[in-house]
Amino acid sequence: MTRRSFIVSASAFALAGCQTTGNGSGLNLAANPPIETNPKTIYAAKPDEQFPLPAVNLNKLDPKFYRQVVNYTSPEPAGTIIVDTPNRFLYLTMKDDKAVRYGVGIGRAGFSWGGRAEIAWKRPWPTWTPPKEMIKRQPELKKYADGMEPGLHNPLGARALYIYENGKDTLYRLHGTPEVASIGKAVSSGCVRLINQDICDLYERVPPHTRIVVLQKKGSLIG
Repeated sequence: MTRRSFIVSASAFALAGCQTTGNGSGLNLAANPPIETNPKTIYAAKPDEQFPLPAVNLNKLDPKFYRQVVNYTSPEPAGTIIVDTPNRFLYLTMKDDKAVRYGVGIGRAGFSWGGRAEIAWKRPWPTWTPPKEMIKRQPELKKYADGMEPGLHNPLGARALYIYENGKDTLYRLHGTPEVASIGKAVSSGCVRLINQDICDLYERVPPHTRIVVLQKKGSLIG
């Protein structure tokens, strides 16, 4: 994807309402946590969070979207994030043709995007600021013109990873959501959303400058 096409896509996406600011550097380079496989453990409550997260209602989540380690062959090096838009999965590649796979929700038609970029930085419990264009369409959001405080009802959830291309903010994010039923669907304004417990896990596994590849259709990039 060219820089120009990525920036054009980002400009369109600004109209969708994924602009953000943060509440701290969030550059927590902790060692990767062990890979848990029991869904009841993976999606248990997280009471020690700044805003305690409730347990995930697994009745609202198709088991194929549970976080899990899978066989996955990719030409990308270990440690790359790959978003498989058509199949609603995010992969974090590992050695020996393995990957940690997460279920995701993606952007609605008209806000889809793809390409190569990097996670420039990341933040826990970010602030959400709707752009002026969104406020114009939805005047009730005017009260958040200076930013919506972090919390369980903030659209960015428990973590946000900020995607940059050639040093420029694309306005796209990987972020959390409490809306479990939205995983596997095309419902967001363009950002890639994960269950809050999953974005917390991914946050701990990837440092800044992690490469990200977003596949717009099977086996290919947009642009």
